[in-house]
Parts: sequence; structure tokens; C-alpha cells
Amino acid sequence: MAEVINMPRLSDTMEEGTVATWLKQVGDKIEEGDILAEIETDKATMEFESFYEGTLLHIGVQEGETTKVDELLAIIGEEGEDISALLKGGKSTSEEDEDSKSETSKDETEEKSEEENSKDESETTETNEIPEGVIVVTMPRLSDTMEEGTVATWLKHVGDTVEEGDILAEIETDKATMEFESFQSGTLLYVGLEEGDSAKVDALLAIIGPEGTDVSGIAKNFNAGGEAPKAEQSADKKTPKKEEKTAAAPKAQDKKAEAQPVAKTNNTGRVFISPLAKKMAEDKGIDVNQVQGSGENGRVVKRDIESFTSSVASSASAAKFVPTGQEDFDEKPNSQMRKVIAKRLAESKFTAPHYYLNVEFDMENAIAFRAQYNSLPDTKISYNDMIVKACALALRQHPQVNSQWFADKMKLNNHVHIGVAVAVEDGLVVPVVKFANEQSLPQINAAVKDFAGRSRNKKLTPQEMEGSTFTISNLGMFGIESFTSIINQPNSAILSVGAILEKPVVKNGQVVAGNTMKLCLACDHRTVDGATGAQFLQTLKGYIENPITMLV
Repeated sequence: MAEVINMPRLSDTMEEGTVATWLKQVGDKIEEGDILAEIETDKATMEFESFYEGTLLHIGVQEGETTKVDELLAIIGEEGEDISALLKGGKSTSEEDEDSKSETSKDETEEKSEEENSKDESETTETNEIPEGVIVVTMPRLSDTMEEGTVATWLKHVGDTVEEGDILAEIETDKATMEFESFQSGTLLYVGLEEGDSAKVDALLAIIGPEGTDVSGIAKNFNAGGEAPKAEQSADKKTPKKEEKTAAAPKAQDKKAEAQPVAKTNNTGRVFISPLAKKMAEDKGIDVNQVQGSGENGRVVKRDIESFTSSVASSASAAKFVPTGQEDFDEKPNSQMRKVIAKRLAESKFTAPHYYLNVEFDMENAIAFRAQYNSLPDTKISYNDMIVKACALALRQHPQVNSQWFADKMKLNNHVHIGVAVAVEDGLVVPVVKFANEQSLPQINAAVKDFAGRSRNKKLTPQEMEGSTFTISNLGMFGIESFTSIINQPNSAILSVGAILEKPVVKNGQVVAGNTMKLCLACDHRTVDGATGAQFLQTLKGYIENPITMLV
């Protein structure tokens, strides 16, 4: 009996997963407990084991692909078993059997109405079908803010032959009037907007296809509920224009052969040039006014720029400097981790009313304490370990800062679980040092080192990144003097730790050399008032500036 395996929810915040590696392939025998695949979640890459035995009959998500939680991942069953019904419905054989009776009665009920509607549906299908070779051209989005466009000028008319790269029309956007070129070849069969008319982005603009093709049904279907089709109207208008253009063509051809003018309009002096040719000219520093166009109606095209003589180009460049750099970029798909980081931080920043308390601590005693502590055999602690320990002890005295906000309640935690932000390739993770106030400095050091190493290899488990009551983010090792952080909800606060800096300080009325460290406490004002946050920092100051008290 075949079983459908769906994308599992491997963490509390997981909404979709990416298959990093398949460890089993279609046709392989599967035993209960075998690892099917490694799946990348928003927090880590985890092994996913099978709870069924059988043969792997189907893989629904390939390596590197992403799908939502509970979407089809794989199908396991007996070798040679027919799974076509499962691929359509995504249900196991047992579920199919349970549904079969209700589906049979439903099918019988609907059969009659389907027969009655079959004629209408077939007619609709014929109307909706787009004949081979026909292309529907919609209003393009020519700027990032464009929502609708206006046809300023049609440069092609119904019945005209259109080549790929020809300018169909000039379209006025919210920012400029731009040329819109065709990406298809054929005959212009229909225009959906007259000059001066406006339409939303993706509305019907034109239809291109083989000459003589009837596209009235396509236009009518596309415009359903909107403006009536204009194919006949456009065709009527086109007849005199086509005759007029045909009669004038020999004169234009003779004029071009005799004078070979630069490609400008008679009235405005604007150069007709394709977007690609314009870009090439800008990159090469070529003045387009000096280029002879060989395209339709004297339009400057790609080959004209490529064949433009270097001597003319050099003189044009000398006359006017044009930057020759080329814009370039790389695109990188957002990882699951990056997507969740963006979502969670945005939710925190725009729902929790943040405020910030800044302090600067004297680190002279802390430096001496660490040096003495690390002089012990097989012992080594960092400043970050000392801060974790000091925060844990201070939080026990200020449970309000160790609290969590929920929609209907506030939770004052009696335990202290400190999240330590760790930078990884795709962003950051926050492993949690559980019961940090009860651990020694070497134990905290060992835990944080282990978390950091496994974080970078994406080997942390979801359980190791859950349950924090307070978070510490330390950028001091990167030389950052001070910064602010976004609260890791549902926590009420996060501490940002800067670098230890040697600087002049005033002691006993004298300016002497000293070492200080700046910290910033970001608090959620719904749970932590300003005075409460300040009192926590005073307690923390006592532990940091007199670290021996952490051992008492």
C-alpha cells in the first residue's frame, strides 16, 4: 500500500523546505528509519528519516528545489505499484479507499450536469484557444512604479508586417515616453488601444500572428468585462493609411538613396534608435546624431553602432566625455534562512516598541581577571563568556527583563536561557545556552564554542535554538565600537556588545590610559520600563567591572 510522504515541519518556524541531498533514489529499497534526504530549513540542514518500508516510487522535489510544508515530497510503496492516482490527488492508498464511496456518488450526481454543459464548454474552449503562431502582446511594465501606460503613437498599424526588434509604439509611462519594441515577428492583427488611450499593465495592447488569422474571439475573451474589441475599427482605419503609406513608399526610398539623411524626425529632430543600439552607443561613447541609420525609416540599429568607424567614435568621445563603465550584478536566490530572518526581524521591529539604553563600562578589572583565569591549566575563557555569565546572574535579579510578551499575557521566567547570536554564511542563528546562571565560565565557553562550530556547518538541531529568554549579540571581535540590535521575540530585550577600546579616561580627577566597552540594551517597552532596564544595567555593571563577584 503506497504512502505519500509530505515535506515535514522540522522546526517551529519552518514554512517551507529545500531538499539539499537525496540519499535514496527512485527504485531503492527503504527500511523504517533509513535517511531519505537532507532538508534545509530556515535554521539548519537536517536528516529526514522514513517511517515506512517499501520501495521509493516517486520523488516530488528535486535537489535544490523548495516547497511548502505538507506538500508532496515522495511516495513509498510496493515495487511496480500504480501511483498515478496519488500523483493527481496526493493521498495515500488508504485515504483513496475511504474517499472512493463519496467520490462515486459525487461523480454520478455531476455526470448529468457535465453532459448538459459539454456543448457550451467546448464552444468556450474553442473561443479561448489561441491559434498556433499567434502572440498576445500586453501593456508592458516599463518602470518599477508603472501601473498603467498610455499609447502616445502607434508606429505600426493593423495589417503591417512586424519584425523582431521593430518599434510597435511609443508608450507614455509615469516617468517618460518610451519606445516599445516587438519581440515577435508576424503581422499586426489587432490593436487594443487607440493613440491617447490608457490601460493597466498587462492589459491587451496588440495581437501579432500569421496574416489572415481571425483573432476576434481572442480579443473578445481578453476584454471580457472591459472595453469592447477594436479589431474591426482598427482595420477600417488602417485601409486608407496602408494605401497612403504604399503610395509614399517609393518617394521615401528614393530620398533615402539620394541624400542618406541622419535618422531624425522632421519636426523634433529626435533620433530614431533601438534601445539596444542606444545602450551600445552610450557604452562606446558614440554620438548617435553622427550615426547613419540603416533600419526601417532610417532607424539606428545594432549593426549601425557596430560598424561605426573608430575615427568618428574617437572624435565624438573627444568632443564629449561619456563614461564607459558597464553596470553589472549577480543574482542570488534568498535561502530559507534569509527569508525567515527577514520575516521575523520585520515583525519584531514593527510590532515591538523598541527603545535603547547605552552604557560604557570600565574593563580594567575584567582584563586582569581574564588573564589570571586563563593562566590556570587547560582553562580558557573569552570576554563574551564573561558577559553571558554576568547577564545570566543579573537577569535572576531582574525577572522583568527576563520576560516574554504574548498577546494575552506576560511570562516572567524564573530560569535563564541566553541566546548567543552566531554569524553564518546565509545570515545568523541563535543557539541557546540553557540555565546559563548555573553554569561555570569554562562550561559556558565550551557550549558556545560547540554551538558556533556546528552553526557554521548547519548541524544545530531546532531544539538547540529554541527557548531563549534573553539574547546577546557581540560584534566587538569585528572592531565595532557600538551598535543597536532588533529584539529576538518573544524576548523582551537584547544586549549589543561592542569592542574593548583603549582610550583616555578620568580617574580620581586625573586623565589616564584606560580600557572601556560600550553596550546597548534594546528593550520592548510593553514589558520593560526605562527605569527597569537601567537598574538591570547597573547590576550588570557591577559584575562586569568586578568579575570576581561572579564566582561568589
